[in-house]
Amino acid sequence: MTDWLETLPRQLAAVELRKVRDYVLQRHRDGKCIAVALGGHVIKTGCAPYLIDLIRRGVIRAVAMNGSAAIHDFELAYAGKTSEDVAAQLPRGDFGMARETAEIFAQAVDYAATHHCGLGYALGWLIQHRWNCPHADISLVAAAWRYRIPCTIHVAIGTDIVHMHPQLDGAALGTATLLDFRILCSVVSQLQHGLWFNLGSAVIMPEVFLKAVSVARNCGYDLEGLVTVNFDKEVKYRTAMNVLRRPGTEGIEIIGHHELLIPLWHAAIVAGLQEYRQNVYENDTKDIIRDNEYQRRSVA
Repeated sequence: MTDWLETLPRQLAAVELRKVRDYVLQRHRDGKCIAVALGGHVIKTGCAPYLIDLIRRGVIRAVAMNGSAAIHDFELAYAGKTSEDVAAQLPRGDFGMARETAEIFAQAVDYAATHHCGLGYALGWLIQHRWNCPHADISLVAAAWRYRIPCTIHVAIGTDIVHMHPQLDGAALGTATLLDFRILCSVVSQLQHGLWFNLGSAVIMPEVFLKAVSVARNCGYDLEGLVTVNFDKEVKYRTAMNVLRRPGTEGIEIIGHHELLIPLWHAAIVAGLQEYRQNVYENDTKDIIRDNEYQRRSVA
């Protein structure tokens, strides 16, 4: 993969992709925070397993998402598919009326209220332990819980299908997502010389990120060297201003379909990690051989 990536033209997005790869590898080796924010379409297009693998490898250290991403994530874990087919369902009044999704999200909100935790933690724990989801291994929220990294869910009331159902406690939902925002502020405060990825969220996550940056700086945290990256299908105003230009030292944008761009990004990072480990192994082996040769000659 590394050889193939180096054959790409030294132009435009190919240059930016290699730069993003190098930033990730360097920040990961330096122990810096790499956080990922995403919108629902990233989950719906089947990209969660790539992000889960980067969590497993210790590359991604925090995940933030809007409400639709969390809903798609749960439905894929629970049923292996989403309930959303807007064009077909909206004329019949069926859009967003899946009973299981609404009931289980209401349970997650109640769990968060009872246990004084964020919505991301509650949903991850319930997917992993309570609901016997047959596809929990592809849940990004559950993976964050398993690997003990922050997963925050940022809800805008009225934007998600679960808000249409009477069993949802609005006060508890607000409390849970507000706690998640405060957790995210703590994550952002650790982004000095770190990386923030915005994947496919055009409005909510860029706005949330900007406020979290303001909180972190107001509390005296230094965000010098923060690099922000936006992957999306098209250029958007809020991602350009609130992610790429205003918050950090450098902003990088690559436009492309999630189902192509995110696997390519993942493959580039994994190849870089493997190449680095191979080099470390070879250098360690050479050192051992050199030390053994020195000892042999000393004895002789």
